[in-house]
Amino acid sequence: MTSRQKILIVDDDENIAELISLYLTKECFDTRIVHDGESALTTFDSFVPDLILLDLMLPGIDGYQVCREIRAKSQTPIIMLSAKGEVFDKVLGLELGADDYMEKPFDSKELVARVKAVLRRYRPATPEKDEPAVKKVDYPDLSINLTNYSVIYNGQTVDMPPKELELLYFLASSPNQVFTREQLLDNIWGYEYLGNTNTVDVHIKRLREKINDHASWRIATVWGIGYKFETL
Repeated sequence: MTSRQKILIVDDDENIAELISLYLTKECFDTRIVHDGESALTTFDSFVPDLILLDLMLPGIDGYQVCREIRAKSQTPIIMLSAKGEVFDKVLGLELGADDYMEKPFDSKELVARVKAVLRRYRPATPEKDEPAVKKVDYPDLSINLTNYSVIYNGQTVDMPPKELELLYFLASSPNQVFTREQLLDNIWGYEYLGNTNTVDVHIKRLREKINDHASWRIATVWGIGYKFETL
């Protein structure tokens, strides 16, 4: 029997947390609820969730710090939940490593859809007797492996959240092809993200901070259109 995927729900509002748990349980997820940041970090190690729904306004350690500490040791997908709808808050959450950001109040069906979408795109490699074809692209001093979610740059492993790696792989898999922000949202996130394309720019910025332009390739901006992985 296939084990149920586990969701850690971190929210200090007990009613909201229980409601989220109810929605997800109906979809056959195994849920665990905690109401503060310290408990979230402790429970993360013992529960080992497949995804975290993380409220930002928590007593003690806030959601931003929880995200920061989890990202320091794990690439487990994180969806931030907050009543804060300002662009600054969304950008900060994404820059800290969140995979998605939802404003409260949210529609239950959309929440479940986003949980499923993020989980579909985060599949850690599992050893099997008959290994599937490896999804990997190689350039001078750069190797991007989507099968085991790893990036090797200048001989060193580069830690990346799933969405960053998927975006890099998608661009590098079609060198010199220009993609609009909308196309990247559709292919990487699978849905229109919060009505704007700012998240693509945030993820490109984070990629450029980790991977510098090379003599043979670079992540290029096509002004007024989008981005491409350019070979030189």
